[in-house]
Amino acid sequence: MPVFDFSNSPQDKNAAACTYTVFRSNEPQTSVQAPILLLDNSRTRWKHHSSGLFLNPVKGTAFEFEDSDQPGSADILRLDARFVSLIKWLGENHIHVRLSGQNREDGYAVYRIREIPFGGAAKLSAEDGFLQFMIGRLLASPAPAQEIEDEDAIEDGDSMKLTSLQSITDFMTCAGRTLPDNIRLWARRNLSVARSHEVSPEERRHAQRALSIMMNIQWKSNYFEAIDPAEARRILDEELYGMETVKQRIIETIIQINRTHTLPAYGILLVGPAGTGKSQIAYAVARILKLPWTTLDMSSINDPEQLTGSSRIYANAKPGIILEAFAAAGESNLVFIINELDKAASGKGSGNPADVLLTLLDNLGFTDNYIECTVPTVGVYPIATANDKSKISAPLMSRFAVIDIPDYTSEEKKIIFSRFALPKVLRRMSMSPEECRVTDDALDVIVEHCKDTTGIRDLEQAAEHIAANALYQIEVDHVSSVVFDREAVLRLEGAH
Repeated sequence: MPVFDFSNSPQDKNAAACTYTVFRSNEPQTSVQAPILLLDNSRTRWKHHSSGLFLNPVKGTAFEFEDSDQPGSADILRLDARFVSLIKWLGENHIHVRLSGQNREDGYAVYRIREIPFGGAAKLSAEDGFLQFMIGRLLASPAPAQEIEDEDAIEDGDSMKLTSLQSITDFMTCAGRTLPDNIRLWARRNLSVARSHEVSPEERRHAQRALSIMMNIQWKSNYFEAIDPAEARRILDEELYGMETVKQRIIETIIQINRTHTLPAYGILLVGPAGTGKSQIAYAVARILKLPWTTLDMSSINDPEQLTGSSRIYANAKPGIILEAFAAAGESNLVFIINELDKAASGKGSGNPADVLLTLLDNLGFTDNYIECTVPTVGVYPIATANDKSKISAPLMSRFAVIDIPDYTSEEKKIIFSRFALPKVLRRMSMSPEECRVTDDALDVIVEHCKDTTGIRDLEQAAEHIAANALYQIEVDHVSSVVFDREAVLRLEGAH
């Protein structure tokens, strides 16, 4: 039974009827239980692997099987809302595909689609690789909130000569409503500029570059899964010894996600002496949140334009560091680690680079001068470090939950050296603990030598020196092990 009316008579021509219903799914992987689409199998039980193409003069509502032993067509009964534009596009371009599925009581559940060669037919960009990229990206995207029936179609990209622009066009067509509305509309305008011959080559190049950056970022929703407090505590214990109050404060801050499923309203500002593990805490929080992280060193930024990017009116224009961080992470949800926030200065340009961060921290969206599009920042969790919070402006301070990191006591430094610093160095040098041992009185000398410095970096350097000396004696003097007592450490330090 035909799905569409192909009558050539204008008087009798009927509108094509859509046979499927849309269901909304956020499943990250497809399966027989969570398929991409469901085909009618009431008359024919379709094979596990079946080839053909989607019929799509107007809407993708059927699949025509081309298998010689099992020809025919089947209506699409149900379709994942994320794949509506992709199925329509496959049909419009007559792309021959192979379906993998299984017959169920309610239909043939298709959970995999692969492109197959068929004569001289048109191919997708990068052939099947592009199709699998699109399916993977759509599976990682949230289901669109609503279906728009009469969305303006994007111009066909076959006339484009640049492969990169062709791929961008394909992606924009297939991604559909899974992109944020403002980014989708922005992308269509920039695509028109990139294809236009009424603008300068420089403008086309900038538009293409901006599109490439934005389309390679996966724009995720601001929904976050609950966090296991026990697992969060385990990760913090791995990265940081002691400091129970600090760990508890961090867990209390990020555990709010379990109730709201959104990031906390305020980021974290870690304030303490150098070498006390502030950066390690930031990395641990990123592990707890299961997010990619990027670092921003404020001491090396002397102009706000480094953060906001430059306008496209300049030939050498480029995006700012903040947007490049999104591009490097590949997604919009990430942990922004802002190092040395207290060392940001006005520098050579006009304005204070630190104040540019206010728009990033307010979660209202960040606009880069080069991209000229508001980037959603609701999935950005900022963690800043500083040695002296008195040098940070009040507006910036108000965007953070401040956590003071104290220095370690002498007893804590002894434990850190014996349990963490020295074993870490020995593992890196492929040495066993029995080959290099330090007595208690030697440990007192090491900690006393580091008493005037903050943090544990001097302890790590001392461990490196001791382990290297032990390795030297083992390799050169052919001893089996080395024990460092008080006298041996004093000799090593040259402090008789």
